[in-house]
Amino acid sequence: MEFSLITSPAESTHIDCLILGIFENHRHSQESSEFNTQTQGLIDNLIKRDSFDGTLGKTLTINFIPNHTYQRCVLVGLGRQDQPISSKNYRKVLTSAIKALNNTPATSATCCLTETPVENQNYAWKTRQVVEIFQGSCYQFGDLKSNFESTIKLTHIAIATPKDNLLDGEIGLTQGIALANAVEFTKNLADSPGNICTPSHLAEKALALSEQNNHLSTDILEEDEMAELGMGALLSVSRGSRQPAKLIILNYQGGKPESNPIVLVGKGLTFDAGGISLKPSAGMDEMKYDMCGGASVLGVFQALSELNLPLNVIGLVPTSENMPDGDANKPGDIVTSMSGQTIEILNTDAEGRLILCDTLTYAERFNPEVVIDLATLTGACITALGRHPSGLLGNDDALCADLLSAGTTACDPVWRLPLWEEYQDQLKSNFADMANIGGPAGGTITAACFLSRFSKNFRWAHLDIAGTAWKSGDQKGATGRPVPLLTQFLIDFSNNACN
Repeated sequence: MEFSLITSPAESTHIDCLILGIFENHRHSQESSEFNTQTQGLIDNLIKRDSFDGTLGKTLTINFIPNHTYQRCVLVGLGRQDQPISSKNYRKVLTSAIKALNNTPATSATCCLTETPVENQNYAWKTRQVVEIFQGSCYQFGDLKSNFESTIKLTHIAIATPKDNLLDGEIGLTQGIALANAVEFTKNLADSPGNICTPSHLAEKALALSEQNNHLSTDILEEDEMAELGMGALLSVSRGSRQPAKLIILNYQGGKPESNPIVLVGKGLTFDAGGISLKPSAGMDEMKYDMCGGASVLGVFQALSELNLPLNVIGLVPTSENMPDGDANKPGDIVTSMSGQTIEILNTDAEGRLILCDTLTYAERFNPEVVIDLATLTGACITALGRHPSGLLGNDDALCADLLSAGTTACDPVWRLPLWEEYQDQLKSNFADMANIGGPAGGTITAACFLSRFSKNFRWAHLDIAGTAWKSGDQKGATGRPVPLLTQFLIDFSNNACN
């Protein structure tokens, strides 16, 4: 989909639909008032006839506008006029607008909803949301359907932006397009089935990314190279699979050579059957989404390649399958990690932390400014937090605060959980330095406690995205989270570094 800015809706003669906001009690926004005057009170007549009261998110589609360049109009309720709407409600308005628009034959539209006052947000943020939500709502995974025909007709959205706000609008447009493309890239990777999206496929996608930007390079570590490094925990997971493990290393050098990099680590289990601790069959198809952490890291680098932020960022994606096999990990096995610490494997389905722990140790060689890992790590996170926020844990308060702030701005929220020393006792083992599970109590926290033992030498945060990376049921599919959160974190970091 193509997006552009337009300083006046009247300038458009080739766009066939206009999107306008209406407040409660038939109160007009500035653009809807002007359009109502141009059409001799058509809007007033129709909203009264159809009892459209401007309730937040309600829509009314006008399919015929006499003697006007616009063929149709979508009205969207903005709620009360006497106070700015919240960020969440603004996104609800946009979601309602694109849903109504997709139910029309329109191929193009002018969106005037950025004029709506949003609490604590500027035109850049509002413009970015239009791009993110409109393009995101049009995403369809049809690559593997033999007779797939997209139901989306839209090709172009013009965003109305006053001349005084053009600079903010351009910033929002640039960020929005980069982020929408990155989320779409991530969704497409995550929605691909495990027989296609293998570790080798992920590695190929990462190598292709490095061709898009001169600041970005990609290296792939093979199993023999990982063995030389002593990555016994990571390689123990791949033993049960016929697909060789890969360690993907993305290196974006947009900042000063002497600047320490931000390191992003994403779990890339392209399919997780649970190993010998086999998962129940119901819903096991969704375990293709166990690579959403890795897909999101690749998505962030897709955004970086378009935004050209003045930062140095390293992406590390350990990728493998976790399958049952005669050579697979067995409960009770003990493996030695790259750090030298030994791990008793009490449950082979707690494999994500095994591939992450060696990768976190590997991250030390980059002398990182911060390290953030993201993983669909624990079902316990869904039990604790549901599917709205991602779980956040870490050893640095300032880093966690920055992630909380970025999540609020990006509308990709996180909720911080404690990482207290008391939880570490649950990882005790009679036979190794630690066990790979800590029992049913506080499963998300004990998983992070495990990772914290490999993150003592740098500022570190962990994002558990098990509840947010994809949706189940009738709306089954990847969400692209936490790409918006991490991209916003990088934008904020870049802005703070330049100030």
